[in-house]
This record gives sequence, structure tokens and C-alpha cells, in this order.
Amino acid sequence: MDERMPLRVGVNFGACDWGRDGATLLEVAHAADRLGLHSVWTAEAYGYDAVTPLAWIGATTRRVRLGTAVLQVPARTPAMAGMTAATLDAMSGGRLLLGLGPSGPQVVEGWHGLPFVDPLGWTREYVEVVRRVVRGERLRFDGAHFTIPSRHEQATGLGKELRLAVDPRPPIPVYIAANGPRNLSLAGEIADGCLPALLSPYRFAEVQWPSIEAGLAKAAAPKAEGRFDVAASIPVLVGEDVDELFDRLRPGVAFQLGRMGAKGRNFYNDIACRYGYEKEATRIQDLCLEGRFADAVPEVPDALLDEIALVGPKARIRDRLEPWRQCGITTLLVTTPEPASLQTLSELLD
Repeated sequence: MDERMPLRVGVNFGACDWGRDGATLLEVAHAADRLGLHSVWTAEAYGYDAVTPLAWIGATTRRVRLGTAVLQVPARTPAMAGMTAATLDAMSGGRLLLGLGPSGPQVVEGWHGLPFVDPLGWTREYVEVVRRVVRGERLRFDGAHFTIPSRHEQATGLGKELRLAVDPRPPIPVYIAANGPRNLSLAGEIADGCLPALLSPYRFAEVQWPSIEAGLAKAAAPKAEGRFDVAASIPVLVGEDVDELFDRLRPGVAFQLGRMGAKGRNFYNDIACRYGYEKEATRIQDLCLEGRFADAVPEVPDALLDEIALVGPKARIRDRLEPWRQCGITTLLVTTPEPASLQTLSELLD
């Protein structure tokens, strides 16, 4: 881990309500650009998409890099994802960071209408096709999940081996959303970075890094200068009342642990269990599955929140920053609705 990049700061907006909060979120993006921060990232679930707000941000900023955290693999063909990536990168002057993720069975099957089968294999092939597209290669691919040109029994047989009809730019970095051991290993093997959620700096070296390292060892070629970007999202709220700030974070974490996945298929719940909060995580999920979300929220323990977030007065955040500096991650993606909190963290890490 000592060969990886120095710690940088970015912003992760997540799957926001751009219709309601767009002006405020854009203010945060402008603050990130003004402060010289590394990147801003948008996401999608089954509300607003990630591409449109990122294009809006890109049009109104100059320096900050633009990341998708993430584009859902089942929502677009890999060729379409490559076209979108090439467009955003060209129009932003080469600022795109392409984050991809397979989502989960509830969204893939319930929203996109596709079977959630072999997500690791699906992601592996998807990333390879996207890379070929943005490199400007003539596209031919024969995989378990993608065959291009199509050889489907109903295909006309007239499909051509096409290439991107514009000149490719320098390589676009590809990131994979990863929390579990196999996803983390896949990211280390085939991607330029990973996007873990609910990361604890006190447990990263034990829980996540060994899987990433195993993937790096399997990579077809060493990462450039031994670099691999671990871009971890972290809630940051500055204020005097720590308990009140914890209460502001609690509903979002309860939603992740209890509602973002089915029983036995919730990747956020799994990571909390791996951190030692199995009893609490199980209780939260059970309450949510019973339709008792309001009862689940208070069950989120302060100790977990204090591991995965930075909250409190500036002095308290300063004291708790050192584990994040030392744990081996390379980019802190701040999730905050407040430009002031972003300013504070930027000053402390300067």
C-alpha cells in the first residue's frame, strides 16, 4: 500500500434529487472546482441518471475531474457506455473518470427487467468492451454475456464490426463499485480504481485491501507506476453537536443496511457485518423488511457512524483525520450538502 498515490479529496453526490436540490449541489461542485479538489462524482439508482447532471457540472466548471459513481452496467449496452464516456470526456477536455457497477438484483430485475446472473462475469466483459470502444478499436467480442456483432438466432447477419466514429482521446480511467471480496479483487485486476462504500479506515487494511491486492497480482499488466485509486466515499458534517450530526447521518445508513438489497443480498449490510456489527445490521434489516424503517433508524450505532464518517467541530475532525491519511486509501470522496464542510476538510488536508 505504500506505493499508492497520496490522499486526495473529491465530492460524491450519490443518487441525489437534482430537481429539488440541483442549485445547492451545483454550488458544492463549484466550490470543489474553486478549491482545486480532485473530482466530483454523480450516481444513479432508479431516479435521476448520472450522466445528465455530470454534463451540467462539467459545463460550469473548469478543472475538477468528473466521475460516475456509478453508471449501472445493466442500464446501457457497453458500446453505449463507451460512446457516453467518449462524449463526456471530449466535451470536458479529458476530465472523465468512468465508474461502473453491476447494481443489485432488486434494481436489475425490478427496474431494468434483466436477470441478475453472474454479475462479476458480466462486469468483466462489460469493462473490456467499453475499453475497446474508447480506444477506437474495431469492435468484435465473443463472450458469455456479450457477442458483438450479434449472432442471435433472430439477427439479420448484417451486423458490421464498427469502431468509434470519432478519434479517441487518451485512455479514460475505469473504476468499479466494489464492497465484497470478489468485486474488490476484480477491480484490482481489471480497473484503474475502485469505489467502496461504508469504508472504515480502521479496518481497510484487514477487510478490503487483501482482496484488492490479490486482484492486482492477477492483472494482465502492472498498474502504471504501481498506482491503483481507492476512492472511498465519506460523510463529512461540521458542527458543534456531534449527537445531532450523527442523527442526520443515521437514516441514510439505515437505508443502506436495511433497504438496499434483499435478505442475504445486501452488500452494505454485509460490510457492516464484516466490521463486527452483525447484530445491529441484522436488527436494522429485519425492521426494514417488516416495514418499520422509523424503528430501524435509531438502531444504527454511533460507533459505526464514527468509523465511516467525519463529524463534529473542526478540531474533532482534525483529530480523527489521521487514520484516513494512513490507512492506504487514495481519494476521499466527501458526501456533504454543505460547501463549508468541504472547505473545512480541504483546509485540514492541505
